[in-house]
Amino acid sequence: MRRVALWVAFAAAHVWAITLGWLWPNQPMGDTYLVYEPWAVSALSGGEVMGVDASWVYPPLALAPMILAKTLVWFSSYSLAWAVLVAVCDALAFAVLLGRGSSRPRRLAAGYWTVFLALLGPIAIFRIDAISVPLALVGLVLAARRPAIAGALIGAATWIKVWPAAIVAALVIALRRRVRVVWGGLAVSLAIAGVIVAAGGSANLLSFIAEQGGRGLQIEAVAATPFLFGFGGAAVEYSHEILTFQVVGAGTDAISAALTPVMAFVVLLICLLGAWRVRAGAPIVRVLPPLALALVAALIVTNKVGSPQFQSWLVVPILLWIVWDRRRAVGPAALVLVIAMLTHIVYPIVYQRVLETQTPALLVLAARNFAVVGLLVWAVAALWSARAQERSSTLVG
Repeated sequence: MRRVALWVAFAAAHVWAITLGWLWPNQPMGDTYLVYEPWAVSALSGGEVMGVDASWVYPPLALAPMILAKTLVWFSSYSLAWAVLVAVCDALAFAVLLGRGSSRPRRLAAGYWTVFLALLGPIAIFRIDAISVPLALVGLVLAARRPAIAGALIGAATWIKVWPAAIVAALVIALRRRVRVVWGGLAVSLAIAGVIVAAGGSANLLSFIAEQGGRGLQIEAVAATPFLFGFGGAAVEYSHEILTFQVVGAGTDAISAALTPVMAFVVLLICLLGAWRVRAGAPIVRVLPPLALALVAALIVTNKVGSPQFQSWLVVPILLWIVWDRRRAVGPAALVLVIAMLTHIVYPIVYQRVLETQTPALLVLAARNFAVVGLLVWAVAALWSARAQERSSTLVG
């Protein structure tokens, strides 16, 4: 596909996803005008600054894009301003990914991202995760040749939404120049922390960790699947404190409490597996993509939250895998597209039926959750099978 055609398709995918935000039920844009805009207005008007003056569910840098969208004064709609901001960030990352357009693997990856966005729909645009994805993607694409820049970009993304820390871990394990990644991320982290502390927010700098720990078992979480089908007499309830639907019943509190240590254990095992393959001499092209995907998938599978936008994280390691080793990326890449499509159906299309625990809608959600588990297994198997004698002459496609 020609470079111009790819750009046109990428723009069309954004227009499609943004338009569906206005058309689909269940408020797919709700977070932007119900949550992000009030937080931005409060900060700009001298009121409470989330993450500085008050504890917050997000890392403090997440407020920056929310405020930036509010300053785009030529838009009467905050949701539209947010969508344009996301589209601009995606376009910059798309330009880095595509490069000059002379590399077939890069063109394939660019086309894949376009399809992924179209399948995932408005949830790929109207959530704070949509800002962290292009930052993490650019960092991962540049990591082999610009590790310090990669560390800085992914470090910044982590201070917006925590999940890119999985990418950092993969880079530290797989790259020889891992120290530069660490220094890049540390420099950004110190700068952000310094600003927050200087603004008087030292007490709330890491409040997002405690806020996440206090959450219950959200209905879209993988571990919530059996409870939605009636296990333990569970029911769906809305939490006004964290503005989300959770399952409540016999065993849900225990499962919710267990998931955080389970996540830590699973992530540790995957990191040890990745370090073992690196120590055995497996090439970076065989280690880094499945390692990054396995860590990101593990954060989703073992998460007590399970919000639909979490699936947008999966595209970052998949795109690198396509660029570096597209033959082995075919299977997991296809599965991620299925996950995106099923997620779009669950939210926002049949979300109300999920809340009403109607069986057909629950089956779609269950299929999505099983697919994510399958993706995790696939990525771990690919990492396990990496061998020292299989080397590649290129890191960029």
